[in-house]
Amino acid sequence: MRQQFLGALIGAAFGTVFVLVNSGDPVPAALGWVLRALAVVALAAVVVLGVRAGGRPTLDDRPVFGPSYRVIVIGEVVLLIAGFFVLSLLEAPVQANVAWIATVVGIHFVALASAWKTRSILVVGALLTVLGLVGLVLLGTAALPWVPFVSGVLSGVTLLGGSLYGVRRAR
Repeated sequence: MRQQFLGALIGAAFGTVFVLVNSGDPVPAALGWVLRALAVVALAAVVVLGVRAGGRPTLDDRPVFGPSYRVIVIGEVVLLIAGFFVLSLLEAPVQANVAWIATVVGIHFVALASAWKTRSILVVGALLTVLGLVGLVLLGTAALPWVPFVSGVLSGVTLLGGSLYGVRRAR
């Protein structure tokens, strides 16, 4: 359970950051604060459920975080940097960044699902990729202000939901 808990904890932490950072305009302020609070509660739930299931965030005996994991993470970093460079050259609006991050993180999870042979991660990866791509499509429309919500908040909710599913299933 330890490695699974660590993976869920990492996903929940990033999901929480996605929600905290992207719950601003055009989302009404009160709703933004509710979303932020729920994200923090979900992160706390992942920690509590993971600890109760006997997991501690550790990397002991880490075949899950082996060579394929490192290659996937290196690929993710390269894609992120290259994408930010291209978006800058294209003078894309700042909202493009969160859409690109969600797309790349989604691809990262799809690759991990293949390496780890885990369908639940595939679902999270596919949803994140779609939310990122939808955000990229929205860049050229009147819905541009909603990109952080679609690609950021909804991606965060997806990560938090996947993390909660993972720690609950491992109990």
